[in-house]
Amino acid sequence: MLPRAHRRAAGEARPELADIFRSHGESYRKTHFLPASHLKVIRAVEICRTQELGGHLKQCDTCGFEHPSYNSCRNRHCPKCQSLAKAKWLEKQNSELLPVGYFHLVFTLPHVLNGLILGNKKILFALLFKAVSETLLEFGQRRFGGTVGIIAVLHTWDQTLKDHFHLHCLLPAGALSFDHHRWICARKNFLFPVTALSRVFRGKFLDLLQQAYVRGKIPAANNEIKASRQKSWVVYAKKPFGSPQTVLDYLGRYTHRVALSNDRILNVQNGRVTLAIQIVKTAIARRPCLLRPMNSSAVSCFTYCLMALCASVTSAFWLTAPKNKRSLNAANS
Repeated sequence: MLPRAHRRAAGEARPELADIFRSHGESYRKTHFLPASHLKVIRAVEICRTQELGGHLKQCDTCGFEHPSYNSCRNRHCPKCQSLAKAKWLEKQNSELLPVGYFHLVFTLPHVLNGLILGNKKILFALLFKAVSETLLEFGQRRFGGTVGIIAVLHTWDQTLKDHFHLHCLLPAGALSFDHHRWICARKNFLFPVTALSRVFRGKFLDLLQQAYVRGKIPAANNEIKASRQKSWVVYAKKPFGSPQTVLDYLGRYTHRVALSNDRILNVQNGRVTLAIQIVKTAIARRPCLLRPMNSSAVSCFTYCLMALCASVTSAFWLTAPKNKRSLNAANS
């Protein structure tokens, strides 16, 4: 199938998340219980850029034509309000970047822990940040004899909008000496061994998890911990980006990314919503799927409303173009 940008007929009005909330949100709220956080998001998206939030009037100095411009809700889950927020965030963070290369590392928690995470998000996300930062600082001390810089961004879903908890980390290619007097450069295409990183990361996180249980902060998770110890945890590392500005722009796509953007909504008709998701595989699959609440965000709110509309939601899949003849043959087999 074609990318979602090309799957809409020319001139066809594009459905938006706000349209779905306005059409079906009120009736759903009357028959279903929603947490206050979800209600707040739905309300913000519904009234975003409408007269309820006020606005200002634009006037042409030449012809006198007037056009009202309404204010935005600025909710972080609103698909319309992320561009400006991203631009402001990028401008603020630009001064903190160093004129060196950067590495991109991704630390992923195994899916066997998903249930525990969903029931104890605040605690386990804090443990994830702590385990990753301690791991990277320890490797920086051992390899460079200095302190590494870390910018970390939590991501809780994958390209198919399923639960996938991982931490994106951007690190300068080197470390600052302990006396703060010199910069210690890393090798051009290598920072830390990922296999060793994954083992240390796994040990630190599971130890922190056990401590949280002993202190009574989380319920017993013996089965999850045992299963996690037997798995090889995934740590991924990329080569340095071209420039610090490229790194910052990449990070901005994660810090101000909405799971259910308006571009994903292909069609809303007869109580049926068609969404687009991307899967990078060697085969094309198309199937209806049931969506379920994922996390305390607009994704959850949207999912609840979808479940009120119909029993299933059509998800459109498309294949990323194969890079070589071998992958093309695999796709056709």
